[in-house]
Amino acid sequence: MAAVDFKNPDWYDEEDINIFREAVNGFYSREMAPHSESFRKNKVVDRKYWNMAGDMGLLNCSMPEEYGGGGGDYRHEMIIMEELVKANVDGFGLSLHNAIVAPYILHYGTEEQKQKWLPRMASGELVGAICMSEPGTGSDLQSVKTNAKKDGNGWILNGQKTFITNGGTANLLVVVADTGGEGKMSKSLFVVETDDAEGFRRGRILDKVGMDAQDTAELFFDDLKLPADSLLGPEPGHGFIQLMKELPQERLNIAVQGVAQMEAALETTIEYCKDRKAFGKSIMSFQNTQFELAECKTITHIAKTFVYDCAEKHLRGELDTVTASMAKYWVTDKECEVIDRCLQLHGGYGFMNEYRIGRMYRDSRVQKIYGGTNEIMKLLIARSL
Repeated sequence: MAAVDFKNPDWYDEEDINIFREAVNGFYSREMAPHSESFRKNKVVDRKYWNMAGDMGLLNCSMPEEYGGGGGDYRHEMIIMEELVKANVDGFGLSLHNAIVAPYILHYGTEEQKQKWLPRMASGELVGAICMSEPGTGSDLQSVKTNAKKDGNGWILNGQKTFITNGGTANLLVVVADTGGEGKMSKSLFVVETDDAEGFRRGRILDKVGMDAQDTAELFFDDLKLPADSLLGPEPGHGFIQLMKELPQERLNIAVQGVAQMEAALETTIEYCKDRKAFGKSIMSFQNTQFELAECKTITHIAKTFVYDCAEKHLRGELDTVTASMAKYWVTDKECEVIDRCLQLHGGYGFMNEYRIGRMYRDSRVQKIYGGTNEIMKLLIARSL
Protein backbone atom coordinates (compact mmCIF):
# COMPACT_ATOMS: atom_id res chain seq x y z
CA MET A 1 0.00 0.00 0.00
CA ALA A 2 1.25 3.50 -0.83
CA ALA A 3 2.18 5.74 2.08
CA VAL A 4 -0.45 8.26 0.98
CA ASP A 5 -3.84 6.68 0.19
CA PHE A 6 -4.65 8.96 -2.70
CA LYS A 7 -6.87 7.98 -5.60
CA ASN A 8 -5.85 9.73 -8.78
CA PRO A 9 -8.61 11.98 -10.15
CA ASP A 10 -10.33 10.90 -13.36
CA TRP A 11 -8.32 13.33 -15.46
CA TYR A 12 -5.13 11.59 -14.31
CA ASP A 13 -6.37 8.00 -14.48
CA GLU A 14 -7.14 7.48 -18.16
CA GLU A 15 -5.90 4.41 -20.02
CA ASP A 16 -3.36 6.17 -22.24
CA ILE A 17 -2.03 8.13 -19.25
CA ASN A 18 -1.53 4.94 -17.25
CA ILE A 19 0.22 3.26 -20.19
CA PHE A 20 2.57 6.23 -20.45
CA ARG A 21 3.19 6.11 -16.69
CA GLU A 22 4.20 2.43 -16.87
CA ALA A 23 6.50 3.07 -19.82
CA VAL A 24 8.24 5.99 -18.11
CA ASN A 25 8.72 4.06 -14.87
CA GLY A 26 10.07 1.11 -16.82
CA PHE A 27 12.62 3.27 -18.61
CA TYR A 28 13.83 4.94 -15.43
CA SER A 29 13.94 1.72 -13.41
CA ARG A 30 15.49 -0.45 -16.10
CA GLU A 31 17.91 1.90 -17.84
CA MET A 32 18.82 4.58 -15.31
CA ALA A 33 18.26 3.55 -11.68
CA PRO A 34 21.13 1.01 -11.68
CA HIS A 35 23.52 3.86 -12.56
CA SER A 36 22.32 6.49 -10.07
CA GLU A 37 25.42 6.20 -7.93
CA SER A 38 27.60 6.79 -11.00
CA PHE A 39 25.58 9.89 -11.88
CA ARG A 40 26.15 11.32 -8.41
CA LYS A 41 29.85 10.49 -8.47
CA ASN A 42 30.39 12.08 -11.89
CA LYS A 43 28.05 15.05 -11.21
CA VAL A 44 26.22 14.46 -14.47
CA VAL A 45 23.78 12.09 -16.13
CA ASP A 46 25.54 10.57 -19.14
CA ARG A 47 24.61 12.22 -22.43
CA LYS A 48 23.46 8.94 -23.97
CA TYR A 49 20.39 8.88 -21.71
CA TRP A 50 19.06 12.00 -23.38
CA ASN A 51 19.17 10.23 -26.74
CA MET A 52 17.56 7.14 -25.21
CA ALA A 53 14.81 9.30 -23.72
CA GLY A 54 14.30 10.82 -27.16
CA ASP A 55 13.95 7.37 -28.70
CA MET A 56 11.40 6.51 -25.99
CA GLY A 57 9.32 9.59 -26.80
CA LEU A 58 9.92 11.18 -23.41
CA LEU A 59 11.48 14.39 -24.72
CA ASN A 60 9.04 17.17 -25.58
CA CYS A 61 6.20 14.75 -24.86
CA SER A 62 3.73 17.63 -24.42
CA MET A 63 4.80 19.50 -27.57
CA PRO A 64 2.63 19.29 -30.72
CA GLU A 65 3.31 16.40 -33.08
CA GLU A 66 4.01 18.75 -35.99
CA TYR A 67 7.14 19.85 -34.13
CA GLY A 68 8.32 16.33 -33.34
CA GLY A 69 6.66 16.18 -29.93
CA GLY A 70 4.37 13.60 -28.41
CA GLY A 71 1.20 15.65 -28.66
CA GLY A 72 0.52 15.25 -24.94
CA ASP A 73 -0.23 17.75 -22.20
CA TYR A 74 0.85 18.68 -18.69
CA ARG A 75 -0.22 15.31 -17.30
CA HIS A 76 2.61 13.70 -19.23
CA GLU A 77 5.08 16.18 -17.74
CA MET A 78 3.79 15.37 -14.25
CA ILE A 79 4.46 11.69 -14.89
CA ILE A 80 7.98 12.49 -16.12
CA MET A 81 8.67 14.25 -12.80
CA GLU A 82 6.86 11.89 -10.42
CA GLU A 83 8.23 8.64 -11.82
CA LEU A 84 11.79 9.99 -11.72
CA VAL A 85 11.46 10.31 -7.94
CA LYS A 86 9.75 6.94 -7.55
CA ALA A 87 12.57 5.24 -9.47
CA ASN A 88 15.18 6.96 -7.26
CA VAL A 89 16.97 8.52 -10.23
CA ASP A 90 18.80 11.74 -9.37
CA GLY A 91 19.89 14.61 -11.56
CA PHE A 92 18.13 14.00 -14.89
CA GLY A 93 17.02 17.50 -15.92
CA LEU A 94 14.30 16.25 -18.23
CA SER A 95 11.48 18.33 -16.76
CA LEU A 96 13.43 21.55 -17.32
CA HIS A 97 14.10 20.60 -20.95
CA ASN A 98 10.45 19.60 -21.56
CA ALA A 99 8.32 21.83 -19.39
CA ILE A 100 10.39 25.01 -19.14
CA VAL A 101 12.68 25.47 -22.15
CA ALA A 102 10.52 24.00 -24.94
CA PRO A 103 7.40 26.06 -24.02
CA TYR A 104 9.30 29.32 -24.53
CA ILE A 105 10.04 28.31 -28.11
CA LEU A 106 6.53 26.98 -28.71
CA HIS A 107 4.75 30.03 -27.31
CA TYR A 108 7.00 32.83 -28.53
CA GLY A 109 8.98 31.47 -31.47
CA THR A 110 8.21 32.00 -35.13
CA GLU A 111 7.13 29.04 -37.22
CA GLU A 112 10.67 28.80 -38.57
CA GLN A 113 12.14 28.79 -35.05
CA LYS A 114 9.76 26.07 -33.90
CA GLN A 115 10.65 23.90 -36.89
CA LYS A 116 14.34 24.59 -36.38
CA TRP A 117 14.65 23.69 -32.69
CA LEU A 118 11.72 21.70 -31.30
CA PRO A 119 12.15 18.51 -33.40
CA ARG A 120 15.84 18.37 -32.48
CA MET A 121 14.93 18.80 -28.81
CA ALA A 122 12.46 15.92 -29.16
CA SER A 123 15.11 13.61 -30.59
CA GLY A 124 17.75 14.44 -27.99
CA GLU A 125 20.07 16.10 -30.49
CA LEU A 126 19.57 19.30 -28.51
CA VAL A 127 19.40 19.45 -24.71
CA GLY A 128 17.83 22.58 -23.29
CA ALA A 129 18.66 24.94 -20.43
CA ILE A 130 17.42 28.36 -19.41
CA CYS A 131 19.89 31.02 -18.33
CA MET A 132 18.45 33.55 -15.91
CA SER A 133 20.62 33.78 -12.77
CA GLU A 134 23.92 35.65 -12.68
CA PRO A 135 26.60 35.98 -9.99
CA GLY A 136 24.97 39.20 -8.78
CA THR A 137 21.37 38.55 -9.79
CA GLY A 138 18.94 35.85 -8.68
CA SER A 139 15.23 36.52 -8.33
CA ASP A 140 15.59 40.17 -9.46
CA LEU A 141 15.55 39.53 -13.19
CA GLN A 142 15.29 43.24 -14.01
CA SER A 143 18.89 43.58 -12.80
CA VAL A 144 20.34 41.11 -15.34
CA LYS A 145 23.65 42.42 -16.68
CA THR A 146 24.23 39.98 -19.55
CA ASN A 147 23.62 42.09 -22.65
CA ALA A 148 22.99 41.71 -26.36
CA LYS A 149 23.79 44.54 -28.75
CA LYS A 150 22.76 44.88 -32.37
CA ASP A 151 25.43 43.93 -34.90
CA GLY A 152 24.14 44.39 -38.43
CA ASN A 153 21.21 41.98 -38.76
CA GLY A 154 22.39 39.98 -35.75
CA TRP A 155 23.49 40.43 -32.17
CA ILE A 156 26.59 40.22 -30.01
CA LEU A 157 26.07 38.59 -26.61
CA ASN A 158 28.26 39.24 -23.56
CA GLY A 159 27.87 38.17 -19.97
CA GLN A 160 27.95 35.39 -17.41
CA LYS A 161 25.28 33.06 -16.03
CA THR A 162 25.44 30.79 -13.01
CA PHE A 163 23.43 28.05 -11.27
CA ILE A 164 22.35 26.78 -14.70
CA THR A 165 20.58 23.41 -14.54
CA ASN A 166 21.78 21.10 -17.35
CA GLY A 167 24.60 23.63 -17.80
CA GLY A 168 27.29 21.01 -18.30
CA THR A 169 25.35 19.22 -21.03
CA ALA A 170 22.93 21.62 -22.68
CA ASN A 171 23.61 22.80 -26.22
CA LEU A 172 20.45 24.88 -26.64
CA LEU A 173 20.12 27.79 -24.24
CA VAL A 174 17.35 30.32 -23.69
CA VAL A 175 19.28 33.33 -22.41
CA VAL A 176 17.87 36.37 -20.62
CA ALA A 177 19.77 39.45 -21.78
CA ASP A 178 19.52 43.24 -21.57
CA THR A 179 18.88 44.83 -24.94
CA GLY A 180 18.41 48.40 -23.77
CA GLY A 181 15.19 50.25 -23.21
CA GLU A 182 13.36 51.27 -20.06
CA GLY A 183 12.31 49.11 -17.12
CA LYS A 184 10.50 45.91 -17.99
CA MET A 185 11.00 46.55 -21.70
CA SER A 186 14.79 46.29 -21.40
CA LYS A 187 15.06 42.47 -21.41
CA SER A 188 14.88 39.99 -24.26
CA LEU A 189 15.20 36.24 -24.67
CA PHE A 190 17.69 34.69 -27.08
CA VAL A 191 17.98 31.06 -28.19
CA VAL A 192 21.64 30.07 -28.42
CA GLU A 193 23.00 26.90 -30.03
CA THR A 194 26.33 26.29 -28.35
CA ASP A 195 27.91 23.56 -30.50
CA ASP A 196 31.01 25.06 -32.14
CA ALA A 197 29.90 28.55 -31.08
CA GLU A 198 32.92 30.86 -30.88
CA GLY A 199 32.65 33.03 -27.79
CA PHE A 200 30.77 30.49 -25.67
CA ARG A 201 32.45 28.57 -22.87
CA ARG A 202 31.41 26.51 -19.91
CA GLY A 203 32.78 27.08 -16.44
CA ARG A 204 32.98 24.53 -13.68
CA ILE A 205 30.30 22.10 -12.64
CA LEU A 206 29.30 23.65 -9.33
CA ASP A 207 29.99 21.88 -6.03
CA LYS A 208 26.56 22.01 -4.39
CA VAL A 209 25.15 21.06 -0.98
CA GLY A 210 22.86 18.56 -2.73
CA MET A 211 21.62 17.53 -6.17
CA ASP A 212 24.95 15.80 -6.74
CA ALA A 213 24.02 14.21 -10.08
CA GLN A 214 22.77 17.46 -11.62
CA ASP A 215 25.32 19.20 -13.87
CA THR A 216 24.66 22.72 -12.59
CA ALA A 217 27.24 25.01 -14.19
CA GLU A 218 28.57 28.49 -14.90
CA LEU A 219 28.30 29.70 -18.51
CA PHE A 220 30.15 32.53 -20.23
CA PHE A 221 29.40 34.57 -23.36
CA ASP A 222 32.32 36.57 -24.74
CA ASP A 223 31.42 38.55 -27.88
CA LEU A 224 29.27 35.64 -29.03
CA LYS A 225 27.78 36.47 -32.43
CA LEU A 226 24.14 35.50 -32.85
CA PRO A 227 22.03 35.51 -36.01
CA ALA A 228 18.91 37.64 -36.24
CA ASP A 229 16.63 34.64 -35.71
CA SER A 230 18.11 33.94 -32.29
CA LEU A 231 15.80 36.59 -30.80
CA LEU A 232 12.67 34.99 -29.35
CA GLY A 233 9.67 37.08 -30.23
CA PRO A 234 8.86 39.66 -32.89
CA GLU A 235 11.05 42.41 -31.45
CA PRO A 236 13.36 43.15 -28.50
CA GLY A 237 12.00 44.11 -25.12
CA HIS A 238 9.44 41.37 -24.55
CA GLY A 239 11.63 39.07 -22.45
CA PHE A 240 10.34 40.07 -19.03
CA ILE A 241 6.72 39.61 -20.09
CA GLN A 242 7.54 36.22 -21.62
CA LEU A 243 9.22 35.13 -18.40
CA MET A 244 6.30 36.21 -16.24
CA LYS A 245 3.85 34.25 -18.40
CA GLU A 246 5.88 31.02 -18.19
CA LEU A 247 7.02 31.12 -14.56
CA PRO A 248 3.71 29.77 -13.12
CA GLN A 249 4.31 26.42 -14.86
CA GLU A 250 7.90 26.34 -13.62
CA ARG A 251 6.68 26.90 -10.08
CA LEU A 252 4.02 24.23 -10.44
CA ASN A 253 6.75 21.86 -11.65
CA ILE A 254 8.65 22.47 -8.42
CA ALA A 255 5.54 21.80 -6.35
CA VAL A 256 4.86 18.55 -8.23
CA GLN A 257 8.42 17.42 -7.56
CA GLY A 258 8.11 18.47 -3.92
CA VAL A 259 5.03 16.29 -3.34
CA ALA A 260 6.74 13.33 -5.04
CA GLN A 261 9.74 13.74 -2.73
CA MET A 262 7.50 13.92 0.35
CA GLU A 263 5.76 10.70 -0.65
CA ALA A 264 9.07 8.95 -1.28
CA ALA A 265 10.48 10.12 2.05
CA LEU A 266 7.38 8.89 3.87
CA GLU A 267 7.49 5.48 2.19
CA THR A 268 11.18 4.86 2.85
CA THR A 269 10.79 5.99 6.47
CA ILE A 270 7.77 3.77 7.16
CA GLU A 271 9.71 0.81 5.79
CA TYR A 272 12.75 1.68 7.92
CA CYS A 273 10.71 2.13 11.09
CA LYS A 274 9.02 -1.23 10.66
CA ASP A 275 12.37 -2.99 10.29
CA ARG A 276 14.47 -1.08 12.82
CA LYS A 277 14.46 -2.39 16.41
CA ALA A 278 15.07 -0.41 19.60
CA PHE A 279 14.58 -1.55 23.18
CA GLY A 280 13.51 -4.93 21.90
CA LYS A 281 10.72 -3.80 19.60
CA SER A 282 10.06 -2.09 16.28
CA ILE A 283 10.50 1.68 16.19
CA MET A 284 7.10 1.79 14.50
CA SER A 285 5.49 0.51 17.72
CA PHE A 286 6.44 3.69 19.61
CA GLN A 287 3.69 6.27 19.87
CA ASN A 288 6.07 9.12 19.04
CA THR A 289 6.95 7.42 15.73
CA GLN A 290 3.31 6.84 14.92
CA PHE A 291 2.37 10.44 15.69
CA GLU A 292 5.27 11.85 13.66
CA LEU A 293 4.40 9.74 10.64
CA ALA A 294 0.70 10.46 11.03
CA GLU A 295 1.42 14.18 10.85
CA CYS A 296 3.78 13.74 7.88
CA LYS A 297 1.17 11.66 6.05
CA THR A 298 -1.49 14.31 6.67
CA ILE A 299 0.76 17.12 5.42
CA THR A 300 1.69 15.12 2.31
CA HIS A 301 -1.95 14.30 1.54
CA ILE A 302 -2.96 17.95 1.83
CA ALA A 303 -0.04 19.02 -0.36
CA LYS A 304 -0.89 16.48 -3.04
CA THR A 305 -4.55 17.50 -3.03
CA PHE A 306 -3.58 21.15 -3.47
CA VAL A 307 -1.00 20.50 -6.19
CA TYR A 308 -3.32 18.24 -8.18
CA ASP A 309 -6.00 20.93 -7.99
CA CYS A 310 -3.44 23.40 -9.36
CA ALA A 311 -2.53 20.94 -12.13
CA GLU A 312 -6.17 20.54 -13.10
CA LYS A 313 -6.55 24.32 -13.26
CA HIS A 314 -3.38 24.52 -15.35
CA LEU A 315 -4.73 21.97 -17.82
CA ARG A 316 -7.76 24.24 -18.26
CA GLY A 317 -5.54 27.31 -18.64
CA GLU A 318 -6.80 28.76 -15.36
CA LEU A 319 -3.75 28.60 -13.05
CA ASP A 320 -2.86 32.14 -12.00
CA THR A 321 0.47 33.46 -10.76
CA VAL A 322 -0.67 33.87 -7.15
CA THR A 323 -1.93 30.30 -6.80
CA ALA A 324 1.21 28.89 -8.45
CA SER A 325 3.29 30.95 -6.02
CA MET A 326 1.29 29.56 -3.10
CA ALA A 327 1.92 26.01 -4.28
CA LYS A 328 5.63 26.58 -4.83
CA TYR A 329 6.33 28.19 -1.49
CA TRP A 330 4.04 26.16 0.78
CA VAL A 331 4.80 22.74 -0.70
CA THR A 332 8.57 23.23 -0.67
CA ASP A 333 8.47 24.50 2.91
CA LYS A 334 6.49 21.40 3.90
CA GLU A 335 8.73 19.18 1.78
CA CYS A 336 11.76 20.25 3.81
CA GLU A 337 9.82 19.84 7.07
CA VAL A 338 8.57 16.34 6.26
CA ILE A 339 11.95 15.11 5.05
CA ASP A 340 13.65 16.56 8.14
CA ARG A 341 11.21 14.72 10.42
CA CYS A 342 11.68 11.52 8.43
CA LEU A 343 15.45 11.82 8.74
CA GLN A 344 15.10 12.22 12.51
CA LEU A 345 13.27 8.89 12.67
CA HIS A 346 16.24 7.24 10.97
CA GLY A 347 18.50 8.33 13.84
CA GLY A 348 22.21 8.31 13.03
CA TYR A 349 21.65 6.39 9.81
CA GLY A 350 19.64 9.32 8.48
CA PHE A 351 22.83 11.38 8.48
CA MET A 352 24.61 8.88 6.22
CA ASN A 353 24.68 9.53 2.49
CA GLU A 354 24.31 5.82 1.82
CA TYR A 355 20.73 6.14 3.04
CA ARG A 356 18.36 7.77 0.62
CA ILE A 357 16.75 9.98 3.25
CA GLY A 358 20.06 11.76 3.83
CA ARG A 359 20.42 12.57 0.15
CA MET A 360 16.81 13.71 0.00
CA TYR A 361 17.45 16.04 2.94
CA ARG A 362 20.29 17.73 1.04
CA ASP A 363 18.52 17.73 -2.31
CA SER A 364 15.27 19.19 -1.03
CA ARG A 365 16.78 22.38 0.39
CA VAL A 366 17.23 24.08 -2.96
CA GLN A 367 13.52 23.73 -3.73
CA LYS A 368 12.88 26.77 -1.53
CA ILE A 369 15.41 28.80 -3.54
CA TYR A 370 15.22 28.17 -7.27
CA GLY A 371 12.27 29.14 -9.45
CA GLY A 372 12.07 32.30 -7.36
CA THR A 373 12.81 32.17 -3.64
CA ASN A 374 9.95 31.46 -1.27
CA GLU A 375 10.30 35.01 0.04
CA ILE A 376 9.57 36.29 -3.48
CA MET A 377 6.58 33.93 -3.66
CA LYS A 378 5.15 35.48 -0.50
CA LEU A 379 5.69 38.96 -1.93
CA LEU A 380 3.73 38.00 -5.06
CA ILE A 381 0.93 36.56 -2.93
CA ALA A 382 0.88 39.65 -0.70
CA ARG A 383 0.27 41.88 -3.73
CA SER A 384 -3.08 40.15 -4.20
CA LEU A 385 -4.32 41.08 -0.73
